[in-house]
Amino acid sequence: MTYKSINPYTKKEVSAFDYISDEELENKIELAAKVFKSWQYYQFAGKAEILKKVGALLRENKEYHAGIITSEMGKPIKQSVAEVEKCALLCDYYVENAEKILKEEIKASSAQKSIVRYEPMGIIYAVMPWNFPYWQVFRFIAPNFMLGNTGLLKHASNVPTCAIEIEKVFLDAGAPKGVFQNLFINYEQSEFVIENENVHGVTLTGSNLAGSKVAEHAGKYIKRSVLELGGSDPFIVFADADLDKAIENGINSRFLNNGQSCIAAKRFIVQHEIYDQFIDKFVQKVQSLACGDPAHPDIFIGPLAKESFVQELHEQVVKTIEMGARLLTGGKRLDENSLIYLPTVIDQIPNYAPLCKEEVFGPVAAVFSFETEIEAISRANDTNFGLGATIWTSNMKRALNMAREIVTGTVAINGMVKSEPGLPFGGVKDSGYGRELSDSGLKEFANMKTINIF
Repeated sequence: MTYKSINPYTKKEVSAFDYISDEELENKIELAAKVFKSWQYYQFAGKAEILKKVGALLRENKEYHAGIITSEMGKPIKQSVAEVEKCALLCDYYVENAEKILKEEIKASSAQKSIVRYEPMGIIYAVMPWNFPYWQVFRFIAPNFMLGNTGLLKHASNVPTCAIEIEKVFLDAGAPKGVFQNLFINYEQSEFVIENENVHGVTLTGSNLAGSKVAEHAGKYIKRSVLELGGSDPFIVFADADLDKAIENGINSRFLNNGQSCIAAKRFIVQHEIYDQFIDKFVQKVQSLACGDPAHPDIFIGPLAKESFVQELHEQVVKTIEMGARLLTGGKRLDENSLIYLPTVIDQIPNYAPLCKEEVFGPVAAVFSFETEIEAISRANDTNFGLGATIWTSNMKRALNMAREIVTGTVAINGMVKSEPGLPFGGVKDSGYGRELSDSGLKEFANMKTINIF
C-alpha cells in the first residue's frame, strides 16, 4: 500500500508516493538525532522567530493549504480555511508562552535550593490522522519545536500532500533541515522508528486499534507515549436550556467535518419534557444542511474520506435500525456512487446497538431521552470512551455538579466541546491518555529534571 491522494468527491487519484527505503528512513532518523544535538540549545527567541514565520506563512497561504485539505479528505472548504487559521493561532500561542511555561522553577525542599528544569528529550515520533490533517500535526510539532525536540511524522496514507506541505512550510520559515521531517513509511517501518534508541517519545491521534498497537510498541521499548483516541461524547439538554442555541451548537458539534471528529457530539441525551420539541426542530435543521461538492463555499456536508468509511457507517446505522431504532432522517448516501452520507438522525436506540456502544465516525446523530439528572449522568458515562461532554441548562450549580460526575477529559457547559491552544486536551478510558496543548502539551515530552543544591 502506497500513500495516495484521492479526491473523495471526484474519486480521482491526484498523486501517489512510494514508501521510502529502510536506508532512507535510517538516514532521516540519523539526521534528526544529529540536528537535535544543536537544536536543543537553540535560543527561545530564535525558535520563536521561526514558528512566528510558520504562522504567518499559513495565514498568507490559507486558501492554498485549505484547498489541499478539502481535495484530499473532503472537508468543506470554509472549515478547511478555519483549520489552517487555527494552526496559525496555535503557533502564536507557543511563540508567546513557551519560554514562560518552561522557565526554571524553584521548589522548597530539604536542600538549600532545589531547581526544576524542563529539558528536551530528543526525537519525538508522531502518528497522525487524516480528519484534521493540519491541526493534529501542529498540536504535536508546535510545542515540541519550542521545547527543542526534533520531530518525525507518519501521516495518514490518504493525506500525503498535507504532510509534504506542512514540512515545507517549516523549511520555508527557516527551520533547520531535520528538525521536522515527514516519513512515507509502512507499519513495519513504524515499529523500527519507535525501537530506535534516538527516539524518546511517541504520540498518536487515531483509532483505538492503532493506539493499542503503538502503545504496545512504545511500552516494549520503554518510550513515553501520548494517545488521543476515539470518543462517543454525550450532549445533554435539560428542559430549562436555551433550546434553539443548544440545537444550533449540537448541529455544528455533530456534523462539522462531515461528522468525522473524535470530539463530535455523538449521543444527544434530551430531557423528556422537551424531547418531542427537540426532535422536531433538530430534524428540521439537519434536513436543511447543504450536501455536495466540499470545494463550494455554501456546502456544509461533503464526502466521507473513503469508501470503506461509508460502508462501515452504513452498517452501524442498518444494524441499529434492525435492532428496533427509529430512523428520522437520512440513513443513506446522497446517491448511489457518492461518498456523501446524508446527515442522519436516529432515536429509540437499544442500549446494545452499535450507535449506543460504538464510536460513530460520520454524520449520524443518536438521540436518547432521560428524566432525572442521575439518569442523564448514568447515560453519559455508559461508554468505554471519555473524551468530551456537553451540558445545556440554565442551572449552573447543577451543570457544575454534573461536570464533576461525568468521566471525561473536557466538559462544555452551554457551549461546544472544542480544543484550543491555552487549554489541556485529551481523554480518559478508551479515549487515551496524556495531554496536548497548553502548558501540559509542552511538558509531555520534556525531561523534568530536579537539581538539588545542599
